[in-house]
Amino acid sequence: MKPSAARERTVRIVCVLVASLSFLFATTDARAAGPNTVRVGSKRFVESFILGEIVTELARQQGLDAVHETGLGGTAVVFRALEDGAIDVYPDYTGTLAETVVHDGSAHANLAVLRRALAPRGLSLSDPIGFEDTYALAARHDVATKLGLHVLSDLRMHPELRVALSHEFAGRSDGWPGLCARYGIEALTPRLLDHALAYEAISRGTADIVDVYTTDAKITRYDLVTLKDDRSFFPSYDAVLVYRTDLLQHASNFGRVLERLRGAINAETMQRLNARVELDGVPFNRVAKDFLSNQGTRTSPPSSPVRQLLVGTWEVILRHGPRHVMLVAVSLILAALLGIPLGILAHARPRLGVALLGVTGIVQTIPSLALFCFFIPIFGIGTVPALLALFLYGLLPIVRNTHAGLASIPDELREAALALGLSPGERLWHIELPLASRTVIAGIKTSAVVAVGSATIAAFIGAGGFGEPISTGLALNDVPTILEGALPAAGLALIAQGLFAILERAMVPHGLREPRC
Repeated sequence: MKPSAARERTVRIVCVLVASLSFLFATTDARAAGPNTVRVGSKRFVESFILGEIVTELARQQGLDAVHETGLGGTAVVFRALEDGAIDVYPDYTGTLAETVVHDGSAHANLAVLRRALAPRGLSLSDPIGFEDTYALAARHDVATKLGLHVLSDLRMHPELRVALSHEFAGRSDGWPGLCARYGIEALTPRLLDHALAYEAISRGTADIVDVYTTDAKITRYDLVTLKDDRSFFPSYDAVLVYRTDLLQHASNFGRVLERLRGAINAETMQRLNARVELDGVPFNRVAKDFLSNQGTRTSPPSSPVRQLLVGTWEVILRHGPRHVMLVAVSLILAALLGIPLGILAHARPRLGVALLGVTGIVQTIPSLALFCFFIPIFGIGTVPALLALFLYGLLPIVRNTHAGLASIPDELREAALALGLSPGERLWHIELPLASRTVIAGIKTSAVVAVGSATIAAFIGAGGFGEPISTGLALNDVPTILEGALPAAGLALIAQGLFAILERAMVPHGLREPRC
C-alpha cells in the first residue's frame, strides 16, 4: 500500500471512530429532564440504596419516568450532583444536612432552619419519612461486658481499645473530631475502613469499637452493644428527601410521592428492610417493591448463585456497558491525539522531553479516586471530570512509547532519508512513524487497558459504567455484586487487546510485524 493510501485509510478510520463515539456519547449521556423525568440519587450505603429505590418505585407508580443513580458517593458528592442538576432528589438526614451542607449548629437542625438555608440554592426538603438514623459507637459484647462499657464517657478509661471508623464519620465535625472534643477520648487512635468492612473487622476480633447507624441490621447480628450518648453529642438525624424545587414543576405528580412517604417508615421497619438486604442477600430493589406491596417479610424464591451471577452480569452489560465503553474510548482518542504529538516533541527536543515525561509520570502516580475528585469543584460530578481524569491517566504510556519508538530508529535510516532529500515532515510521516508504529500502538493499547480498569472508579463520582455494581457490592460487602461489574470490565480489557491486535496488523507495515512461528 502506498504511503498516501495508508494515510487516507488512517484518516477515514479515525473519522469513523470519532463519529461513532460522538453518537454513543450523545445517546448514553443525554439525560435532560423531560416533563415526566425524575432522577433519584443515593449515597453509597445500604439504607440509602433502599430509600432511593422506594422513591423510584413510587415515582413510577405515579406515571413518572424515574431512574435510580445508585451509590454516587458521600454526602458532598451527592449534594453537589443535586445542585448541578445531575439528579433531582435523594434521601438524607437532618443532622447531616445541618453539619456538612448547611454548616449550621447541631442544636438548630430543625426543618424550618434547613428549609430556609436550602431555598436560595433552589432546593427543598420533604417532611420526615418517619424514622431517625443517628450515629453511635458500638462495642463487641464481650469487650463491653469485660470493661463495663455502657456510655461513651467510659471510653476515656480505656485508651487501649482498637477503634475502626468509616472514612466519612472520621472526617465530619459531627463525627469523630467533635466526639473526641466532647468526651475527651483523643487518646484513642482509630483506623479507617469502609463502613461495611468495619463490621467484618469487629466480628473477626480485629476491632473493639466501630461507628454504626442506629438502624443497621448488623448491630443485632454481631451482638454489639451500642454505647449511650450520655453527653447528647449527636444531633437529630431524621430521614428526609432533599429535592430540587423545580422538580414539582416538570413532574407535578412527584408531590404524591412526598405525601406517600410522610411518616411511612419507622425505625424498626427500616432496620428490617436493611436486614433483608445485608443479612438475607435480597436485592434492594426487590426489598423496596415488597415493602410498597405491603409484603415486606416475603422471601424471594431461591435461585442458583451461578445463574443469578450470569443474569446479573448480562443486565450490567446492557445497562452500563455503553457508558463504560464511551468513557474508555473518548478518553483514549483524546489521549492519543495529544500524546502522540507530545511524544514526537519529546524526541525532537530532548530537554523538553525530560520535562514532558516527568509531568506525565507524576500524573500517573496520583491515586485514581483523588484525581477523579480533583475536578469535581470545577466541573461538578459525572462524565466530564471522569473523561478528564482518564485522559490524563492515558497520556503517559502513549507519550513514553512514542518517544521510545522514535528513539529506537537506527541513525543510518535517518541518514538515508536525508540523502533522499526528504523534508523533516516527510521523514517523520513516511519513515519514522511507520518504523515506530508497533511501539506507538503498544502504548495506546496499554493506555486502553489502564482506562478500562480506571473507568470503574468513575462510578464513585456519578459517571456510571461497570463501577456502579462494584461500588454497590463494596457497600453491601457482596462479592457476587462486585463480580457483576468486575467480570464485564475484565472482558472489555480482553476485547480491547484483540481489537488492537487487529489494528496492529492493519497499520504496521508487513516487514515490521513479528514473524510467526
